[in-house]
Amino acid sequence: MTTTTTVRLHGSVEVGDKLPELAYPVTATTVVLGALATRDWRPQHHDYHFATERNGVRDIFINAPNQAAWFERYLTDWSGPRGRLGKVGFRMKDSVFPGDTMTMTGIVTDVSTDENGTGWVAVDVTLRVGDRVCTTCAARIALPGAPDDNPWSRKGPDWKP
Repeated sequence: MTTTTTVRLHGSVEVGDKLPELAYPVTATTVVLGALATRDWRPQHHDYHFATERNGVRDIFINAPNQAAWFERYLTDWSGPRGRLGKVGFRMKDSVFPGDTMTMTGIVTDVSTDENGTGWVAVDVTLRVGDRVCTTCAARIALPGAPDDNPWSRKGPDWKP
C-alpha cells in the first residue's frame, strides 16, 4: 500500500468497500522507536529482560500510542489528503512483537452525511498477526463531498466529529 495523493470523495464510497491490506514486518527497532516517539519509557517496550522475566511475555511489544499511529497512517493512506479523522477507538487484545508481521485490513461499515453537509465514513479495522487478532479499531472519517470541498476547513459548530 502506498500513500495516495488522490482525493477520495464521499460519494465514491459504499458500505462493504474493503480497504487495501497493509502488511508491515515488525522489528525491535519498530517497537523501540515507537515507544521513544510517544515518550513511553515503560521498560516492556525496550528492555527484553524486563518484558520476558517480569511481564512474562515473549519479547518487547508495540505500545498503544504506536498502534494508534499505525491505524492513523492506514486510514489516512486510504482516505487521501483531505480525509479528516473524526474519531478513532481501538481495543488491544494481544501483543505485537518483533518478528511479527502485522497486517491491517478494513471495511466500510457506514456512509452518512450530517446536518452540516459533512460526509462521514465509518470503518472497522483489524490488526492481525497471522491468524491472531491483536487489535480491533473503529474509526469515523470525514471525506469531501466534491473536489472543491475540504473537511479540514470546517471549524466550530460546522465540525462535529
